[in-house]
Amino acid sequence: MTECLFRVVLAVTVAAGWLPVSPPAAAQEAPAAQSAPAPPDPAVCVAPPGTGHFVRPLARVAARLKNGELVTIVAFGSSSTAGAGASTPAMSYPSRLEAELRQRFPAARIDVLNRGVNGEEATDMLRRLDASVIAEQPDLVVWQVGTNAVLRDTMIDVEAPLIHQGLTRLKDAGTDVVLIDPQFAPKVLAKPEAEEMVRLIANAAKQDDVDLFNRFALMRFWHDDEKLPFESFLSVDLLHMNDWSYACVAKLLSADIAEAATRAPLTAGTTPGQVSVVGHQIAPSAPF
Repeated sequence: MTECLFRVVLAVTVAAGWLPVSPPAAAQEAPAAQSAPAPPDPAVCVAPPGTGHFVRPLARVAARLKNGELVTIVAFGSSSTAGAGASTPAMSYPSRLEAELRQRFPAARIDVLNRGVNGEEATDMLRRLDASVIAEQPDLVVWQVGTNAVLRDTMIDVEAPLIHQGLTRLKDAGTDVVLIDPQFAPKVLAKPEAEEMVRLIANAAKQDDVDLFNRFALMRFWHDDEKLPFESFLSVDLLHMNDWSYACVAKLLSADIAEAATRAPLTAGTTPGQVSVVGHQIAPSAPF
């Protein structure tokens, strides 16, 4: 009887608002944190129309592959070579490039050495060029340069002779060279010198007769033509790339390297781009 009376009193008390009522369990849960944008579909990993092949063949890499010798590639640059923004070192573009090239040339021995150092400009890279790069006797150097100079408002006319000096020293060492220009990212685009640096690097490649991987145009294509938001292919700092974009760059760069290193001499009726690479046609829009 006493227990029944207690229950009646408790029910009246709650109904009158004298005691708080615990909300349902679902209402007590904290709102879920907003998840990061899903990575783009691998099929979006394409190069802009009209691109996808290097202008110049990679003669030294070609010779090493033909003779069954070890191919040593040095990835030289700053933080986007070192792998800033990647979830693990294995997801940096040099690591992914090695994996892609070994898959394209399963019978070959190919090593890609990561010689990226966060925060460096061309002047810093030249100081360690001999010890970090040339000492490895590379067959190919992929040199990513220019972004930090833009971010720090370094005068463009200061960078031009430094890049030329670096290219001269690399060519004197007998290595093939590919330049990589800055990334298309909000913090880079905020600087008025960004597009000028892209033009400077393109001119340097042409004048010094080396190849160019136009990362700026590639990433602009993702954003402007493929309508990918920056957050889908950049890390949270909206400057460095992420796992998906590093992998895509490595995929496309490996296709360019493979084509340039196995390019057959052009004959009558043959146009650039009609070259078979390891038994597959490598088109400018080749997906993952």
